[in-house]
Amino acid sequence: MKPDAIKCGLASAITFAILWIVCSIIVWLLPSQMMAMSGHMVHANFDHVGWNLSFSGVLLGLIAWSFLAGISGWLIAIIYNLLPH
Repeated sequence: MKPDAIKCGLASAITFAILWIVCSIIVWLLPSQMMAMSGHMVHANFDHVGWNLSFSGVLLGLIAWSFLAGISGWLIAIIYNLLPH
């Protein structure tokens, strides 16, 4: 069975939108802990860096990441369907 590329793209976009909103809420609630965790994830020291969390930034990030995730999910399904089974 071949996955539907449109549905995969839409599922990816919705999933990333949910994750972006959850992450933004956690950054808003626990900024220093999230900064430390982000530093650990990329092996960097972010002690002197701060978050710039604004509503417009959260909204723009939500739109951009959801769009990119949707395109990625669609492209993954297209390529998967082109591979020999």
